[in-house]
Amino acid sequence: MIFKQLFEPNSSSYTYLLGCRDSGLAVLIDPVLETVERDQHVLQELGLKLAYSIETHIHADHLTGARKLKYLLGSKIAGPAMDEIPCRDIGLQEGETFRVGMIEIHPLLTPGHTATHHAYLLDNGVHQMLFSGDALLIDGCGRTDFQGGNPATLYESIQRKLFTLPDATLVYPGHDYAGHQISSIGQEKTRNPRLGGGKTLDEFIGIMNALKLPYPRKMDFAVPGNILCGECPPDVPEEFKGPCAVDFQG
Repeated sequence: MIFKQLFEPNSSSYTYLLGCRDSGLAVLIDPVLETVERDQHVLQELGLKLAYSIETHIHADHLTGARKLKYLLGSKIAGPAMDEIPCRDIGLQEGETFRVGMIEIHPLLTPGHTATHHAYLLDNGVHQMLFSGDALLIDGCGRTDFQGGNPATLYESIQRKLFTLPDATLVYPGHDYAGHQISSIGQEKTRNPRLGGGKTLDEFIGIMNALKLPYPRKMDFAVPGNILCGECPPDVPEEFKGPCAVDFQG
């Protein structure tokens, strides 16, 4: 399998490229609108054809590049079936393996950051790889104060679904704000300051409720835009219109 971890600095977002050597097909997990041209260039360099863009959830901090990638490359759009988004071509759900070439992706329902959040698990023949989206981060986790988020629900998702994976499972998060790239389930179980070291549900709820995080600066246009698979809404503030200026609106 061909693998690339790609970073978008404005929203501190990771996009993951998974490529099948046998078929030449690839997927991008959580592409970002600002980096569509970069992703297209990487695919071309590797000789891969993008088959799908896959979303972990409806993002509030950036616009997805899925719609533009579909327009430019003919790729399809996939994401949690529970979102019931008409512009997606396929809905993913736990218990149903998603295959692209020889790549097998196993969706895991992990609500709590958002109500329909999914993580994606695969085995590359050497390691299990968990693409945890915004549920589990390195030394942290996603916020739980909007989009159907709930700290108790996120605690259950992580403790009962993700922390029960083998300790050697590699964790690739949807974001990182401190320059980290990779972790493991064993590491997060041990030292994650919000969830590790045997933190109780009540302790976790107390931590999350005390965060007092600022309102996401892109949320008011990112959420409706991502429900449209990355179409820029007309009310995008002037300071964020850069990628929209080269986006197609058809």
